[in-house]
Amino acid sequence: MAKGVLLVNLGSPDSPTPKDVKPYLDEFLMDGRVIDAPKWLRTILVRGIILRTRPKKSASAYAKIWWEEGSPLIVISERFANKVQKQLKIPTALGMRYGSMSIKKALEELSEKGIDEVLLVPLYPHYAMSSYETVVVKTMEEQQAHFPEMKLTTLPAFYKSPEYIKVLSDSIAEGLKDFEYDHILFSYHGIPERHIRKSDPTKFHCKIDGSCCGINSVAHHTCYRHQCYDTTELVKSYLNLDENKISSSFQSRLAGDPWLKPYTDFEFERLAKEGKKRLAVITPAFVSDCLETLEEIAMEGKEQFMEAGGTAYKHIPCLNDSEAWVGLMAKWINEWQASDALPV
Repeated sequence: MAKGVLLVNLGSPDSPTPKDVKPYLDEFLMDGRVIDAPKWLRTILVRGIILRTRPKKSASAYAKIWWEEGSPLIVISERFANKVQKQLKIPTALGMRYGSMSIKKALEELSEKGIDEVLLVPLYPHYAMSSYETVVVKTMEEQQAHFPEMKLTTLPAFYKSPEYIKVLSDSIAEGLKDFEYDHILFSYHGIPERHIRKSDPTKFHCKIDGSCCGINSVAHHTCYRHQCYDTTELVKSYLNLDENKISSSFQSRLAGDPWLKPYTDFEFERLAKEGKKRLAVITPAFVSDCLETLEEIAMEGKEQFMEAGGTAYKHIPCLNDSEAWVGLMAKWINEWQASDALPV
């Protein structure tokens, strides 16, 4: 069998305009693993309410961070994929879960090269139904419908891989050079608490009560909350960070349902008022900088923190297309290509 690799990230509108943002948001928010309401209710919420006002607001946010080359997420993902390809002997394709750079197009690209065995790499360190899971499900749907001859293998969530923790930690350490911090905030993308319970295969372990994440369970394989806190702890241990100077929070929530707490925007205010005047923020749920990191954290987050009394703020970039991250991904792929072994 001829092997190839499919890298998949979130996606982006084609331009920072309401015209292009609207269909992108429609595809994203109509995904039943993002807004997991019945389709009839999701349709009313998304197409009857959210899409009436959200595209204009989101387009304005995208415009703040848009690069001359295009969407930062797309540009960074392409740079990353191109660098990884140079260290491989098998073809690599890049697809997006939402938007015009579809997973189907990426699979077509591999199929045209004669590839019939594909390693799917969701570019998410942690498992969540609204990120990692929806990429896997969508890829399987496209493969079964259009490329039934292909065999798919999926790289597991790599949030606790020692090699990944080293690359992430070294990147954080580099970002902290010449910045004297009072506190480091690990801000992860938020999800509804309901998603945690839905992803629990035991249907009883995940209580989101502050204790269940510390009790060993098969549920941890699909528990986003546990995996996020585990990443923080592993980085803390690797860098020997003072546990009194670090904490974790969750960003980007929608109104209505309870989402994972503590909320990042609330933490900005709390930390500043508690005397943590010099704050460093990292976003380990993302491997590529995007709207949620560049606008929500680097721009809005800084403004919120400084208005609450902070004096210095440092957003540490994601791994993006750094040489260490590229090298690690290429190593994992080469190990799979040589022996079918999944290294994480």
